[in-house]
Amino acid sequence: MSVPAHLKYLAGYPEHLVSQVDAMLAQGRLGALLKEKYPEPHAVRNDGMLYDYVGALKARHLRNAPLLSRVMWDGRLGSIHNALGVHLRVTRVQGGRLKTKREIRVATPFREAPEAFLRMIVAHELAHLKEPEHDKAFYQLCT
Repeated sequence: MSVPAHLKYLAGYPEHLVSQVDAMLAQGRLGALLKEKYPEPHAVRNDGMLYDYVGALKARHLRNAPLLSRVMWDGRLGSIHNALGVHLRVTRVQGGRLKTKREIRVATPFREAPEAFLRMIVAHELAHLKEPEHDKAFYQLCT
């Protein structure tokens, strides 16, 4: 199935779901439906709160995954990376050893989003700690 360009973030979902979303967008009903289903935004407002939120999810579901050195809101994600969130690995030489630091960045529009949306993005980025590629094992870990 070919997913329309404006629905690229739904490429991994079943065809019937993508067509429903596309039809609701065309009719102008999707925003109202989401507002009704998710009326309240989450309470995570700053980088410190986001770090704690991500850390709690990681501790609950991925105890043995590598530590995160930084978690932050990033206002440039949509324009530079065209992404909702990213997982970064930064490797540096320290003495005679390589040190890898891992970061998760979440696009700032999700600062005002419902908690379910934030959880979905964070779960996706946390899954990259164990599975770097978007393969079957990765999506099983996301669920």
